[in-house]
Amino acid sequence: MTWITDLGTWVLRWIGSLGHAAFFSIDLVRHIPAALRRFGLVVAQIHAIGNRSLVIIVASGMAVGFVLALQMYYALVTYGATESLGLIVNLALVRELGPVVAALLFAGRAGTSLTAEIGLMKAGEQIAAMEMMAVDPRARVLAPRFIGGVVSMPLLAILFSTVGILGAYVVAVLLIGVDAGNFWSIMQDKVDVWRDVGNGIVKSVVFGTICTAVALYQGYETEATPEGVAYATTRTVVVSSLAVLGMDFILTALMFSTP
Repeated sequence: MTWITDLGTWVLRWIGSLGHAAFFSIDLVRHIPAALRRFGLVVAQIHAIGNRSLVIIVASGMAVGFVLALQMYYALVTYGATESLGLIVNLALVRELGPVVAALLFAGRAGTSLTAEIGLMKAGEQIAAMEMMAVDPRARVLAPRFIGGVVSMPLLAILFSTVGILGAYVVAVLLIGVDAGNFWSIMQDKVDVWRDVGNGIVKSVVFGTICTAVALYQGYETEATPEGVAYATTRTVVVSSLAVLGMDFILTALMFSTP
């Protein structure tokens, strides 16, 4: 029965880690007002997290738009419904692909950067030095980065969806020959700003909060060794990706379960 003991030990350790992460996140939110008083730090983090992620977001959004237009056209042309191509592409991007794919890219690019940065600060004893000087590292280091990630993620998701729609337009209208007026008109008529676009933005805010909190927690709680930092960086991507996909299902069920 050793495996039962090992399983129980693992479950208890996992629950303890989850509770510790929850208290860490609550404490992080509590330090947001102090971080906002250092507004320059927040702006610098928005630039570092958001602006430096633009290339991968734009390139990925364009590629997803290209592929989505081709796949949807091949599916719709069989039923003579190519006039709905613009609507399907738009809904797929603003409801799902924009927030989710942008969040996964955000976790892989910005999340790992945050974890490595905080982990190296801990390994170099900069965090300990701040505590010795009575400077709270959560207010001075973590909270500005948390705000920067939460603000940047919705902007990146909106940019991803916009570029994806433009990429789909290029393939559908300029390459395949779908009527441009039809492509845009049905999109404008059937896409609801609050229900579709608004819910997509809400998703991106939630995903940004999750990814940033996970990245900061993994960096702050990592072992102060090169191996510990490397392991924490990998764990950031895995945990953030699984959390985003699981939360996406929950949010989709809550947002679009009723007509």
